Amino acid sequence: MIFDKTTRPHEGQPVIEKGKALKEAKAAVIIVHGRGATAESILTMADEIDRSDVSWLAPQAANYTWYPYSFLAPLEQNEPGLSSAIALLSEVVAKVEEAGIPKNKIVLAGFSQGACLSLEFAARNPARYGGVVALSGGVIGPELDNERYQGDMEQTPVFLGCSDYDHHIPEERVHESADLFERLGARVTKKIYTGLGHTVNDDELNHFRDILDEVLAG
Repeated sequence: MIFDKTTRPHEGQPVIEKGKALKEAKAAVIIVHGRGATAESILTMADEIDRSDVSWLAPQAANYTWYPYSFLAPLEQNEPGLSSAIALLSEVVAKVEEAGIPKNKIVLAGFSQGACLSLEFAARNPARYGGVVALSGGVIGPELDNERYQGDMEQTPVFLGCSDYDHHIPEERVHESADLFERLGARVTKKIYTGLGHTVNDDELNHFRDILDEVLAG
């Protein structure tokens, strides 16, 4: 099937790279920006994490938004953006694997809308990844349909960090997402921070570093 921009709005969007060259890296992070942000802005996290031998790749959403409505909206309302975003992440994962980095050395990460997308991608495509880091996010949809998520994460470390009160991410969806990944066989760490708001704190960055250190040591 040939897709056009109507059915695949994110097709052909740039993927910005930072850090070690893919061919030389020991691990890769595919990091996904939030609504209204840019690939360049989320890549500043590479400097904060500060780990060598890691290649960072950040895809850019068309019009700075992966899907138009809340991540809790009916799935069809967020199409074709959602499916196009999932397809783009699949392409980036394939690019990393083609460069010689296997899935168990790939960390999927994101903030806000990007965290939701990273979780949704991993849940729809379970495998032994290097890790999944979701900063202020949850699995996508008005409710979690377990039939949509089948497979084995094979003890992939998954970190979910979020505020106890976040205008965009209900705490209950973070708990539901953690439960889903546990069912899929992931090693889940969930942290709910009192009064954090919709941002990232140092403790979350330390969990991110821990996952990367495990990948690099493996």
